[in-house]
Amino acid sequence: MEFRIEKDTMGEVHVPASKYWGAQTERSRNNFKIGPEGSMPKEIIYAFAYLKKAAAFANHELGVLAIEKRDLIGAVCDEMLTGMHDGEFPLVIWQTGSGTQSNMNCNEVIANRGHVLTGGSLLDETKALNPNDDVNKSQSSNDTYPTAMHIAAYKQTVEITLPGMKHLRDVLDQKAIAFKDIVKTGRTHFMDATPLTLGQEFSGYVAQIDYSIRCINNALEAVSELALGGTAVGTGLNTPAGYDVLVAKKIAEFTGLPFVTAKNKFEALAAHDALVETHGALKQVAVSLNKIANDIRWMGSGPVSGLGELKIPALQPGSSIMPGKVNPVIPEMMMQVSAQVIGNDSTITFSSANGNFELNTMLPVMAHNILESISILTTGTKTFTEKLIVGLEANTEKLNENIQKNSILVTALVPKLGYDTAAEIAKEAVATNSTIKKVLLEKALLSEDEIDNLLDIEKLI
Repeated sequence: MEFRIEKDTMGEVHVPASKYWGAQTERSRNNFKIGPEGSMPKEIIYAFAYLKKAAAFANHELGVLAIEKRDLIGAVCDEMLTGMHDGEFPLVIWQTGSGTQSNMNCNEVIANRGHVLTGGSLLDETKALNPNDDVNKSQSSNDTYPTAMHIAAYKQTVEITLPGMKHLRDVLDQKAIAFKDIVKTGRTHFMDATPLTLGQEFSGYVAQIDYSIRCINNALEAVSELALGGTAVGTGLNTPAGYDVLVAKKIAEFTGLPFVTAKNKFEALAAHDALVETHGALKQVAVSLNKIANDIRWMGSGPVSGLGELKIPALQPGSSIMPGKVNPVIPEMMMQVSAQVIGNDSTITFSSANGNFELNTMLPVMAHNILESISILTTGTKTFTEKLIVGLEANTEKLNENIQKNSILVTALVPKLGYDTAAEIAKEAVATNSTIKKVLLEKALLSEDEIDNLLDIEKLI
């Protein structure tokens, strides 16, 4: 491999000749060989492209950056957003906690690529853009990386997660309507309880998703606030007057999303409660999806010895040794995704709690975890909806069989016969594998008309 010499404040570094990154990126590449190369989420890199372009435009408008440099920076950022330079970002998540190296990786790539766009060479001693003085102008890693996290998390959530959640909600609602007249045995403590309709049960799932969506939307308000303009510790040192408001406005313009400058830059750099809140909402989604998936898994169990109340789409053979076995693979997938998101929440909580004084230094791992949660929840939800919920069917025969054998129907007799007598009837029905009606008729406690009226299922739900 051929190399060229790049310099930083610590001296000379050999960099792959064809790459746009510079000395600081190469140092990080060699210092942090942890996990796969290039593990820094691409969403973070694209967020940096938005903020670097916005900073250039704001700096020009405020009179501290020449228009030629603004346009060069903007042009490279636009290229980055197409994925054109994805191979130029080799750094890993596990680096310095402020994300300084990834910020410099972006600065160096933008500066060197911008120089090449002018017709220059990577070997030129003097270049059209300086990574620190031009590309990083009015910025610090301490305010750029938190800004990139917010841009990436907000953008991914509103563009992919929420639409998927809304689609799942609508499909669940369709099932609730389709199942509205199908009566089933309720269960509490895993034991038979009073009846309800399958539609009512599914309406609860719809409400869970509604609440999760509301929780996400509430959290996004905090994520829309950006740290950019706080620079090193929140004071805004080395920024022109009005820069923080203007740069947030530019980011909003370029992304089409309602970003604003953070009300308090000290909080925006030192604490990341907005991400804790947002991931807390994602955790709520995971908890809801786990509950729904687990319920469906149980209701689909069998087909002979389980509950067998739902017919789950058969997608693939379930066993390498038991022919004909079909397993609830999609619910199991969803529950594993939920487990991972809940684990990610612990990481984000711990990381955010470890901000010290004016800076939190666990930013990359927070970015990785929240973006992973967004990604797997989105794709998991899509699969859950399309491969499971859409094809769910009620096993009405089994549901009817179960409801007829449900001894808890005696609850409807309590106002007429009292709790103790009703309990004795229930026990006898179970012991004799009989129906409540049959036991009542044998004991001549009520007329048949009274029994039919009291045990009318429609009156019990």
